[in-house]
Amino acid sequence: MRSPLSRLDATAASADDPGLYGPHSEAWRLNREAFLLIAAGPRALLLQIAHPLVAEGVDQHSDFRADPWRRLQGTLRSYLTVVYGSTSQARAEIRRLNLLHREIGGPVHDREARRRHGATYTARDPALSMWVHATLVDSTLVAADAWLERLARERRERYYEETRPIGRAFGIPESLLPPTLAGFDAYLEEMLAPDGPIHPSATARRLAPYVLQPPLGPVVPALGWLPSATYRWTMWPAIGLLPVRVREELGLSWGPVHRAVSAWLVGGFRLWRPIVPISLRWMPRARAADRRVARRGVLSTGAGTAARSAEPG
Repeated sequence: MRSPLSRLDATAASADDPGLYGPHSEAWRLNREAFLLIAAGPRALLLQIAHPLVAEGVDQHSDFRADPWRRLQGTLRSYLTVVYGSTSQARAEIRRLNLLHREIGGPVHDREARRRHGATYTARDPALSMWVHATLVDSTLVAADAWLERLARERRERYYEETRPIGRAFGIPESLLPPTLAGFDAYLEEMLAPDGPIHPSATARRLAPYVLQPPLGPVVPALGWLPSATYRWTMWPAIGLLPVRVREELGLSWGPVHRAVSAWLVGGFRLWRPIVPISLRWMPRARAADRRVARRGVLSTGAGTAARSAEPG
């Protein structure tokens, strides 16, 4: 049986164009690494639900607890479609997600979250969209620093600039979207400050184990019997990349054993990465995009291609 991740490669491109980013963008270079996404994905999801209103939305409008792999797979598919899909695919996915988010909202059940953030929430709130967008951008950069190499400031700035049109396409107004990487770093610092809005609620603490210990049955049926506790160590590097206060407020353990195992996993990947075949290292959707642009003969589009066509039209 093919895994959900391998089926990402089966989606045919609707056009042979380079998409919103293009083959020479930082987004294409960074997001193709499967192990990077294994670290960045859980970290981003944990940071997202660390905002109490995002946690309310996930809890009330998702089957995350019943089938966490379905949400993880869906999130990954959407993300990779925007990054590596053709222009029409990427813009269609952005429109689909924007339509979906119009239906998400409701009362805030958590008492402390209601006191701090109000009685209701909506996924159309640009401030919440900005936070979700920021967790994806920041987690990619943080995971790349840990798993690949410390990125030069110029590469970080290029990557951030590439993501800004995508943020606008998801309804984030220019007034909320920091214009520079320095502004983005300041935004993160403000959001994560002790007096900022990012304080995991009891709802987030209930959801966190489903991010970190999803059952294997939906992905590898033969291993469905395996208790999640036996493989949760594979998620420890993602926990280690979280801001300390968020990790503590989520109630996630982080001791000498966690640090040692995480260092061993990351160090092993960096050691073996140069000789691991790209068929194992790179995401299927990234390899499909490479083949698409190779057929067309697209040799260079330049970083920041997204600026020309991200907004759905």
